[in-house]
Amino acid sequence: MFKHILIATDGSQLAEQAAAHGINLGKVLNAKVTAVMVTKPWAKVIGAETAEAFPYEDYERAAANEAKTTLATIAEMAKKAETTCATAHVKDQYPAEGIVSACKDLGCDLIVMGSHGRRGLAKLFLGSEASRVLAMSTVPVLICR
Repeated sequence: MFKHILIATDGSQLAEQAAAHGINLGKVLNAKVTAVMVTKPWAKVIGAETAEAFPYEDYERAAANEAKTTLATIAEMAKKAETTCATAHVKDQYPAEGIVSACKDLGCDLIVMGSHGRRGLAKLFLGSEASRVLAMSTVPVLICR
């Protein structure tokens, strides 16, 4: 059925739960699994008044560290499930666009992701990312609540 599953993550608890579903599905289907984390462009995260206090290099380092930690968690989940999971950090893109682009570039035929991400106001934004992936994707998308 599915040959290559892309698991989209933002490091949230719900994304980890979705990753567990994606890993298990990949194992059952004997499909390749790749976990992807997208980080936004610095200019869209940092306002002009904050740029001096949080320089580009610091943002890049923090984003890379967060992605490394988050993706390592998912790779460890896969290892415990006795399967393998490749990882990829997509930098300087908006989440939905980065997820759909990675899916196409990697040749994935299913996207698995959580319905919402982080808490607070960011939750509304990231919830809309799941909707955007649904609208933009040319492959099936499994949304996990």
